[in-house]
Amino acid sequence: MAAMAASSLSSKLSITRPSFFDGYSTFHGTLLRRAPATVSAGAKPKTATITANYDLKSFNFEPIKESIVAREMTRRYMTDMISYADTDVVIVGAGSAGLSCAYELSKDPEVRVAIIEQSVSPGGGAWLGGQLFSSMVVRKPAHKFLNEVGVEYDDAGPESSYVVVRHAALFTSTILSRVLARPNVKLFNAVAAEDLIVKEGRVGGVVTNWALVSMNHDTQSCMDPNVMEAKIVVSSCGHDGPFGATGVKRLKDIGMIDTIPGMKALDMNTAEDAIVRLTREVVPGMIVTGMEVAEIDGAPRMGPTFGAMMISGQKAAHLALKALGRPNVIDGTSTVGSLQPELVLASSDGANVANA
Repeated sequence: MAAMAASSLSSKLSITRPSFFDGYSTFHGTLLRRAPATVSAGAKPKTATITANYDLKSFNFEPIKESIVAREMTRRYMTDMISYADTDVVIVGAGSAGLSCAYELSKDPEVRVAIIEQSVSPGGGAWLGGQLFSSMVVRKPAHKFLNEVGVEYDDAGPESSYVVVRHAALFTSTILSRVLARPNVKLFNAVAAEDLIVKEGRVGGVVTNWALVSMNHDTQSCMDPNVMEAKIVVSSCGHDGPFGATGVKRLKDIGMIDTIPGMKALDMNTAEDAIVRLTREVVPGMIVTGMEVAEIDGAPRMGPTFGAMMISGQKAAHLALKALGRPNVIDGTSTVGSLQPELVLASSDGANVANA
C-alpha cells in the first residue's frame, strides 16, 4: 500500500489551463491546441522573490470617504440587479454542479448567466470531501474536466479508475475564480430563490429574496420578494435538506410534476451514471442537474465522489444552450471537436428512469 501511495504522489499530471472563450471543452473532445504543461504532484513550489513598491516601515493607505465606499458597493450591485432582472440563464445553487454548469455556459460570450446562491459562501458541499475529510475523489473520465479547469490531482496511473484532489477546496476555489472572472456571469450570493415564475406551463424565472429574510418570514411582517426573469432556469439545489431540492419540491407543490420519490440508498457505480444520464429539462424552461436529479428520479445517492456533479453540470449547460438556440454538443451544432467516446452517455437523450 505504501508503494502504491508513493507511486501516486510521484506521478506526472497533465494540467491544461485554457483561456476564456477559446471554445475548448472536455465535453467536446480532443484538445487541438498547445501541449499542456507537466506538473509533478510531489514537486515543491519554487520560491518567488517579492519586491514591494512601497515602504512597509511608513505605510499608509490613500484616504477615502466612507460614503464613497457605500456608493461604489451600492451602485455596482444595483447595476447588476438591473442588468440581470431579465437574463438568459439563472442557475439556482452554486455547488459543484451549478458552478460546472456556469463555467461551461459562460464560454459562449453571448449568453448572460446569473447564479443565485442562498449561502454567503458559494461552493455547496464541495469545500470538503466525505465526512468532513478534505480530499476529493473524482472517477475517470471526469478527471478530464479537472485538466481543463486547471486543478492538480494524484493519479495512480492509467490502470486506476479515479484520481484524488488533495483538498476539495482546490477544485471549488479554482472553478469559482474562473467563473467569476468571466464578464457574462454574475453571482448573487446570500440570495435565496423563494419561488418560480411560471407562465402558461413554462418556468420563466425565479422569485428572489435575501436569504436571511427567507429564513425569517415566520418572525417578521410582510417582506416581499423580488424577481428575476430568465429564458432558462437551471436548478442545482442539491439533495434534500433545509434549502435542498427546492426546485423540484416547488414543481410538485404547483402540480407540474407528480412525485418526488427521493434518493435511494448509496450505490456509487449506479448513481453517478444515472445522475448524468437523467440530467434534463424536466418541465418546459427548467433543467435539473446534480444531486437534485437523484431526488426527482429516485436514483441512488452518490456518496463522496464528485465526477457526476461536474459532468452533469456540463450537460445541463449544453441543454440550456440548445434551448437558447446556441451552438451545443447535444444536437451536434457545436463547431469545436466531437464527443469523446467516454462522455457519450453525458449527452444521451435516452432513458429517463434510473436503473436503480
